[in-house]
Amino acid sequence: MSKLGFLLRYYGDLMEIKKMPHVADPPLQTPVPTLQPLILIAEDEPEIADILAAYLARDGLRTVLAADGQRALDLHLQLKPDLVLLDVQMPRLDGWRVLSELRHRGETPVIMLTAMDQDIDKLTGLRIGADDYVVKPFNPAEVVARVRAVLRRAGNQAPRQAHSVLRVPPFHIDLDSHEVSVQVNASDRPLALTLTEFRLLVQLARAPRRVFSRGELLATCLPEGDALERTVDSHISKLRKKLEALDIHGIPVVVRGVGYRLQGVE
Repeated sequence: MSKLGFLLRYYGDLMEIKKMPHVADPPLQTPVPTLQPLILIAEDEPEIADILAAYLARDGLRTVLAADGQRALDLHLQLKPDLVLLDVQMPRLDGWRVLSELRHRGETPVIMLTAMDQDIDKLTGLRIGADDYVVKPFNPAEVVARVRAVLRRAGNQAPRQAHSVLRVPPFHIDLDSHEVSVQVNASDRPLALTLTEFRLLVQLARAPRRVFSRGELLATCLPEGDALERTVDSHISKLRKKLEALDIHGIPVVVRGVGYRLQGVE
């Protein structure tokens, strides 16, 4: 189905939904416990965003719209939505870069919206951390069903936004403030890192005994450009030197021919 066909098929539904009586939501800045989940729709095509918002609202969900990737990140930080519907092709920051940043902030569920029905796109999204994907043109009712399914899965897990701090000795990593401290001789020492070094440390700290390949670290920590895998080695080397200056040696651990892990295996 073409974009025109999609709009012709569902625009009438949008008009009917907008005619339905509704109760205005309380202001977002003063949430109350009874509010329905908030869905951030990051989509630069206003007609598609409006149709999604209308279907989600009909199902009792609150929505907020972002027309570009940077706006999506700003609203995510401000409003802490329960789920993000994230289009891949957006201005300012594309969906992959937004997803990567969201994953470094925490575990907000994300459903990717893509017009490219190719396995590489799906696999890239799921590897970086997408919870699901939908290929355009889609049935808005199916998107609502998938949103509900992902919200249920998230609700059955431990609170996703509560874990804003990673504690992996000797590190204390604050995901919200991007601050890191290292325990040295029973005292906490601040560790100043670049954004890429911080991302690498967070990725390794999420599974400290797992070995991450250079390709994985490149996709999750340096998604913005066309960097080579050896670029990861350079950033890891700089991170190791900063740790050695604090008398922390041998971290991250190099696994020859494979990649890196944060801790050794006892």
